[in-house]
Amino acid sequence: MKFVDSASVVVEAGKGGAGCLSFRREKYIPDGGPDGGDGGDGGSVYFRGQEGLNTLSEFRYNRLYRAKNGQPGMGRDRRGKSAEDLYVEIPLGTKIIDLATDEVIGEITLHEQVLLVAKGGFHGLGNARFKSSVNRAPRQTSPGTPGESREVALELNIMADVGLLGMPNAGKSSLIRQISGARPKVADYPFTTLHPSLGVVKAGSNHFVMADIPGLLEKASEGVGLGFEFLKHLSRARALLHVVDILPSDGSDPVSNYLTIESELKKFDEELFKKPRYVAINKIDLLEESERDKTTKDFLKKVKYKGNAFNISALNGMGCKSLIFGLYDLIEKKNEE
Repeated sequence: MKFVDSASVVVEAGKGGAGCLSFRREKYIPDGGPDGGDGGDGGSVYFRGQEGLNTLSEFRYNRLYRAKNGQPGMGRDRRGKSAEDLYVEIPLGTKIIDLATDEVIGEITLHEQVLLVAKGGFHGLGNARFKSSVNRAPRQTSPGTPGESREVALELNIMADVGLLGMPNAGKSSLIRQISGARPKVADYPFTTLHPSLGVVKAGSNHFVMADIPGLLEKASEGVGLGFEFLKHLSRARALLHVVDILPSDGSDPVSNYLTIESELKKFDEELFKKPRYVAINKIDLLEESERDKTTKDFLKKVKYKGNAFNISALNGMGCKSLIFGLYDLIEKKNEE
């Protein structure tokens, strides 16, 4: 399914039901007093977090969400029925913004978390409410108040434990296909990944979520390429994994490629740059076995990386098991902190 990370919708709460103007009229009972009942409250509109959703595509086609009005009051002191509240399911990680004021109404981060976005109207009062010692036959009622109506923007930041970084064709999509059930497009040309995708990775009896975003280019932080608008999705990840193509098919230098990504990450967001991350040196199967250790050590030395690095082949799964458990340990460490 195509990934959509933003949308705008109109939400309209229901109007409160009007109060009733009525007097008691029964045989043999003279001077019946006022018995008009109150109306019912209008329905409110809530957004509710749903764990299984990961796209806002539905909101591109259904742009109006309207709760029902409360029923008007009736005679014999009968109150109108209040309308049911409307609950709209949205993915976790969605921020709701009022487009008229640019105010952030709230953010949904937990399953079944609810957020009120449009309050239903208050019920009108029947004439029985206005009875007093000096006004025994009031003809006064009040209408129900209108419900709130607003246009809101929805912005989804995908929620993942590990976010993948790397140049186009570094092998990020191949890696997430190899170690999870996700099936992003894989081909031998740049930018085969056009939309972020999520994959659940099993680490023994445990699991974590990995996010793949489009590859980055130099000046991505200034809007070049496809990755810039998706970099914000990595802000929620607990850790990052920088995937490096050790033998790029275009003849580029893997050291230069690595430093370019790191530079763009820092320019985009200093906090994102400070996130803990590991390096996965991919396509190691293309090197002679006798050259692998020397080549990878030279690479790590040139980029001045001193953290954990994993030699892998996303194509055949070489080294992926160690990578999975290494990432899980990093996530657990981050959670404890």
